[in-house]
Amino acid sequence: MLAAQRKDHLLDLLDRDGRVVAKTVADDLGVSEDAIRRDLRELADEGKLLRVYGGALPIPAPEPPVRERTALATASKERVAREAVATIRPDSTIILDAGTTTLAMARMLPSGTGLTVITASPAVALAAAEHSDARVIMIGGELSRHSLVTGGGLAMEAIQHLAADTFFLGATGIDPERGLTTGELDDAVTKRALASRCTSTVVLASEEKIGAVARYPVVALDAVTAIITDPTDANPLIAKVKGRIGA
Repeated sequence: MLAAQRKDHLLDLLDRDGRVVAKTVADDLGVSEDAIRRDLRELADEGKLLRVYGGALPIPAPEPPVRERTALATASKERVAREAVATIRPDSTIILDAGTTTLAMARMLPSGTGLTVITASPAVALAAAEHSDARVIMIGGELSRHSLVTGGGLAMEAIQHLAADTFFLGATGIDPERGLTTGELDDAVTKRALASRCTSTVVLASEEKIGAVARYPVVALDAVTAIITDPTDANPLIAKVKGRIGA
């Protein structure tokens, strides 16, 4: 089989099965695994698939702008936000990630509990200031027009001088095998930096996040402290995801 035919076959498998396992395809076609890896690497360079350890996955759909995400699984996000707010201890310092679930959290924060809120999201900062008496600290930097969150070198410098009790982290995808992923590279870097400055990292998982996979990895599930899911969500993947926490 010619290389071009192998590539067509690999893309057909990806479309049919949702993944390609290099060793299995090599055995089926009677070619070396190195040849299949080379084909996958070239297809990835052409932007036709996403290379992962041992094979390939489809290219994840682009993450929609934040204005569109506000309409996704709104009720589920509200339930997750309520569960998360209930875990916040008085007099603690928390970091709220950018995102629609953390925005919902900011609107539910209690007053009179001595909270300090740190965030890179102007929307989250304004909501926290409007709906609670928490001390609000903004992380400076360049504002992304796609995610409406600050990032870049200035943000990274500021993060290195922070310390907090809990980081409430939002991710585009939460998968048992791929861990936490997001659609923007800079966002993934910022999330990892924030997690490194906190005693614990808690993942917020509304119903549309479980089982989803985006392009850029954030952290593995065994690197986080806990995951808060929608109490009404019966997705069987939730048990698998939670089983990886702290593993």
